[in-house]
Amino acid sequence: MTKDEAGKRIAELSEIIDNHNYKYYVLAQPSISDYDFDMLMNELIALEKEFPELALPSSPTQRVGGDLTKEFPTVKHRYPMLSLANSYNRDEIIDFIKRIEKTISEPVEFVCELKFDGVSISLTYEHGLLIRAVTRGDGAQGDEVTTNIKTIHSIPLKLHGDYPDFLEMRGEVIMPHDSFEKVNAERDELGLATFANPRNAAAGTIKLQDSREAASRRLDNFCYYMMMDDLPFTTHYQSLMAAKEWGFNISSHMKVCHNIDEIESFINYWDVQRKFLPFDIDGIVIKVNSFAQREELGLTAKSPRWAIAYKFKAEQVATKLVSVDFQVGRHGTITPVANLEPVQLAGTTVKRATLNNADFIRQLDLHCDDTVKVEKGGEIIPKIVGIDLEKRKAGSKPVEFITHCPECGAQLVQKEGEAAWYCPNSMGCPPQIKGRIEHFISRKAMNIESLGEGKVEMIFDNHLINNYADLYDLTYDKLYGLEKVETYVDETSLFQETITRKVSFKEKTVNNILNSLIKSREVPFARVLYALGIKEVGETTAKVIANKMGSIDNLINASLEELQEINTVGETIALSIRNFFDDERNISIINRLKNAGLQFSQEKKVATENQLLAGKTIVVSGVFANFSRDGIKQKIEDLGGKNSSSISSKTDFVVAGEKMGPEKRKKAEELGIRIMNEEEFLDMINH
Repeated sequence: MTKDEAGKRIAELSEIIDNHNYKYYVLAQPSISDYDFDMLMNELIALEKEFPELALPSSPTQRVGGDLTKEFPTVKHRYPMLSLANSYNRDEIIDFIKRIEKTISEPVEFVCELKFDGVSISLTYEHGLLIRAVTRGDGAQGDEVTTNIKTIHSIPLKLHGDYPDFLEMRGEVIMPHDSFEKVNAERDELGLATFANPRNAAAGTIKLQDSREAASRRLDNFCYYMMMDDLPFTTHYQSLMAAKEWGFNISSHMKVCHNIDEIESFINYWDVQRKFLPFDIDGIVIKVNSFAQREELGLTAKSPRWAIAYKFKAEQVATKLVSVDFQVGRHGTITPVANLEPVQLAGTTVKRATLNNADFIRQLDLHCDDTVKVEKGGEIIPKIVGIDLEKRKAGSKPVEFITHCPECGAQLVQKEGEAAWYCPNSMGCPPQIKGRIEHFISRKAMNIESLGEGKVEMIFDNHLINNYADLYDLTYDKLYGLEKVETYVDETSLFQETITRKVSFKEKTVNNILNSLIKSREVPFARVLYALGIKEVGETTAKVIANKMGSIDNLINASLEELQEINTVGETIALSIRNFFDDERNISIINRLKNAGLQFSQEKKVATENQLLAGKTIVVSGVFANFSRDGIKQKIEDLGGKNSSSISSKTDFVVAGEKMGPEKRKKAEELGIRIMNEEEFLDMINH
């Protein structure tokens, strides 16, 4: 066979196999036997082996696996992956609908979908080809797992039909029950620990280094959300139907509903029928169907206002209380934790559960050796929800909240109006010190790689650090040769294994730590401020404060009144900031960090005097000659305007470039909203 003939046959086979994959895995309508399919695949593999330069980037052979991935790089999401607000009863769904009806005057449709119990994934397609698959991570960025995701047959490597040049699909990677049982049987036969549940198994599989192993576990995927800059659809349901035509696996178990009765009927049906599905679901997702109405409703910092997840009632089990530990947080908060006799709950072994605070223990009337009722809050965090009083032993004593810190012995204090108790020895209590350092080095703060929790504890135990400023005094000679043997139960692992390991600081480890510390000097002021760990000052608040104040010195010298003038900073946050900087020990640490070269200032972000577009909601669509899309949006914000991605009755006008989205133009014309071109926009803002 000549090279030209091989190229044509490879292209032909790829298209035939893709079509059969779609019929089998998405439509569930296979049209050839497994044997015939295998013969086609074997022919393609042989040809690609003989002519490797002719293999297509979207070749079906990539689903077989074979590549080894040593690292999973972190990738920033183009569109943040927000979480959903949860509800657990009909009243909360009614409240959700009422909130929407207060904003939206016209009728609202809802799309009800199954809430798959798996791993969220973001799939990016350019010119119809899958180019990237990224896990949810923290919502802003995740791990790229493209090689393993390509082994999932229900995820198209190449789209077909009238697809756009760019789109992003959100989906859920799941492990079906039959795959889960097969994998666990194989592991059991090999003497390996079995997976606790399909969700854990799916999460572990997409992070395997060997994609052949990932392929063998037969994961599945359902897509449920399409994203692009200019969606050519007016409703969510339309977008999913189009996605199905392009090759995506869209669940057939969804329904457009118009009122609470229809929604409740859908929930009740699947609360029963979920037991017969070949995969796990843990609830129902309810979304506003109209994209324009979604735009009006908007988002909170963490979740959309146009969607909510109804979670099925959590499974509940009974077990015995063994003991109560009291943990100390980085701000000194004392949290009681119940140690339980191990019990299976929602697919995992539960040995511990939170007890919240002293008031919770008192209200629960918890006694030593009680038989307690445990469930998982949102089927994630175990919590005690009741006591079986009939099984309480005569003479058992109530669980008493401690009066002194279990770590440093300081007498606990309680702040007025708060339920929590605190250890006041902030600078001398080991868990508080280590907690602040661990926060300081975390990814969203200083991002000091190579210094994990175990290494911080090791350096602290060797009396080399007592606060985060001490990190910048570390040297090669101080670190090299440190070692520790530790045995622990890895609660975050898939199998909760008992691990014994020897941690030692050799040349590479020490150099990595020191290089990360050097690199951290480039971290911008907003993140440095967040890294200081001021109580009540989260990542977003730190950015706002840094933009407003410009430097740490301005912040240190700011009065309570000046602090409360900052957007998002109320009295509680202002008091916390003032208390932090009124402590001379914190000022001393900051001065040492300054001397170490950290960034403690930035240019203040000041709004332009010209607020011509203040109060205006504007939609930008198309390609522009004098601006990038982000550039024109920034100009609108600088002039006081608000950018919106879709057209609604609240849109003031549209700025249209070349190739404006046809659906946007149609919607604007229907609503009588002005459409101005780039030249008209420039004339407006320059006069």
